Amino acid sequence: MATTADIKIGMCIELDGKTFQIVDFQHVKPGKGPAFVRTKLKNLENGRVLDNTFSAGVKIEPVRVERRPYQFTYEDDLGMHFMHTETFEEINIDKNLINNYDLMADGQIVEVMFHTEKETVLSAELPPIVDMEVTYTEPGVKGDTASTNSLKPATVNTGATIRVPLFINTGDKIRVDTRTREYYERIK
Repeated sequence: MATTADIKIGMCIELDGKTFQIVDFQHVKPGKGPAFVRTKLKNLENGRVLDNTFSAGVKIEPVRVERRPYQFTYEDDLGMHFMHTETFEEINIDKNLINNYDLMADGQIVEVMFHTEKETVLSAELPPIVDMEVTYTEPGVKGDTASTNSLKPATVNTGATIRVPLFINTGDKIRVDTRTREYYERIK
């Protein structure tokens, strides 16, 4: 058992029979009344984020999780299929458990989070930055600057649409932040 003093961002806890990951927390000590901890919890079964408040010193149930590298192989009506990079064990994961799954290319290495006691998949995370190729975007016009204030839609090689600066053209290779779905930089 742990207490609210042990809370860290990224920690997984069990609450009401469900597994949650702590996205954000803040320890609050008001001038009047007892201290408490305000948290944002992500439900690892459906991806919803909810706010929860714990009284200071309350016991919480931490969950042991293990992260393992898996390579994306293909997608069908059963879900997304992955292969462990060392044991070659294959698993399939529902695409709702993967954040921004449409940014995942064939052969992409992802980190799959497992509940160690139940041996169930909790979520899969793409690397923070991925390299992609722009397959279609409106052509740039002479005079477009390097300003990132003006953005236009672009389709990348996985079929996802992201917003890119005006100077990006079809065929350019770019880096994309998978957490925010934002353009990061152009690759030469």
